[in-house]
Amino acid sequence: MPRYMIEREIPEIGSSDREALRAASAQSNGVLSAMQAENKHIQWEQSYVVADKTFCIYIADNESLIQEHAERSGFPASQVTEITKMIDPVTAEG
Repeated sequence: MPRYMIEREIPEIGSSDREALRAASAQSNGVLSAMQAENKHIQWEQSYVVADKTFCIYIADNESLIQEHAERSGFPASQVTEITKMIDPVTAEG
């Protein structure tokens, strides 16, 4: 399945406390569970939180599932980019 980077513009998300982030995570997980029960293949891997944005990594059959999750969860998908390659420190090794 393709992997996507989702940029979400969420004002002041970086200053959210642990409880607010926990609630946001639970809301997203609830939508993902419902979508998976509908036989839609989408999975959240991780998110990075900065001042006014999150950068989320998802695996999904297609971008429309990312957009559906954004609409149903209430978390915007300001920009969605398919990840075509990954590199890490091990990539440098011969």
